[in-house]
Amino acid sequence: MVDLYPPTDPYDVGFLDAGDGNRVYYEQIGNPEGKPALSVHGGPGAGTPQRPPRAWDPERYRVVRFDQRNCGRSTPHASDPAADMSLNTTQHLIDDMEQLREQLGIEKWLLYGASWGATLVLAYAQQHPERVSEMVIPAVTTTRRTETDWLYRGAGRFHPEAWDRFRDGVPEDEREGDLLAAYARLMENPDRAIREKAAADWLAWEDAVISNEPNGVPGMYSDREVDAQIAFVRICAHIFSNGAWLEEDQLLRNAHKLAGIPAVLVHGRHDMGSPVQTAWELAKAWPDARLHIIENSGHAGSDALGATVRAAIEDFKHR
Repeated sequence: MVDLYPPTDPYDVGFLDAGDGNRVYYEQIGNPEGKPALSVHGGPGAGTPQRPPRAWDPERYRVVRFDQRNCGRSTPHASDPAADMSLNTTQHLIDDMEQLREQLGIEKWLLYGASWGATLVLAYAQQHPERVSEMVIPAVTTTRRTETDWLYRGAGRFHPEAWDRFRDGVPEDEREGDLLAAYARLMENPDRAIREKAAADWLAWEDAVISNEPNGVPGMYSDREVDAQIAFVRICAHIFSNGAWLEEDQLLRNAHKLAGIPAVLVHGRHDMGSPVQTAWELAKAWPDARLHIIENSGHAGSDALGATVRAAIEDFKHR
C-alpha cells in the first residue's frame, strides 16, 4: 500500500482562453519545478474533483488539473441552454489540452485519465505522442459505440427494471431508436423542467449500473447539485450520441502511435459499465503498457485499485 500524501492547495489557478468564447479553468498543485503531470477527469462533464489530489508527491510532481469545456468552473456552463455544444467535441478538448500545455510552458507531461478521461488521454497521446512522458489509466475506455451501447442498453439485462425507467425517460416514439440521441435532444429543450427530469433519469441509470459492484456507492452519479447534473448529462449525451467523433476501434487501431510511451493500465474485474475486455484489447495492442486487473473492484474502484494506481504514479516520479 502506498500512503496518501497530505492535502495540498493549488499554487496557481487560472483560465485558458480557447479563443471561441470558451474559458477553461485550470489549477496547478505541487512543485512548480517538479515533473509535469496532467490529470484528466471523467464523465464526460464531471469536472475536476473539489478535493485536493493526494496520490501525487507534492515535492516531485507538478500536477495540472482542468475542467473540460462547459463543466465545473469552465464557462459557459452546460447548464445554460445558450452554451454552444457544437464547440465541445473530442478534438476541441484535445486542442485545449495542447494549448494549455503551451500556455504553461510544459514540454512533456505524464497523462492520467480514468473512464472518459482514459479515452481523452489516449486520443491526445495518439495526436501528440512527443508530448507524453508516461501514462496512468484506470478504468480503461475508448468510447467505441459498442462500449456505449453496452453501458446504455446491454447492461440493462442485469437491471431490467432500472433500464426500463431509463428507456421510458424519452418520448414513446423514440424508445426503440437511439436512446443517447433522444436524451441529447431532451437536454437541448428550452424547458428547464424537462432538462432536469432527463438528467435525473439518466443519472438514476448510471447509479443502477454500479449498484452491485463490490464498492458501489449509492448516488455516486446523482449526488451533485442540479446545475452540475444538467451539465454532466448534457455533455455525456452530446459526446456519446456522436460516438465521440472517433471511428469505431480508432484508438485501438492506432495504439502503435503510443510506441515508446510507458503506461500502466488498471481495471476492475467487476466493472459493469466498462467491461475489462477493452483494457485487455488495448494492452495486447500496446506492448509498452502493463495491465493490472483488480479482482475486487468495479468502476467505483477499491483500495487495491487505488493502491495500484498510486504505486504507478510513485514509480514514474523517478523517471
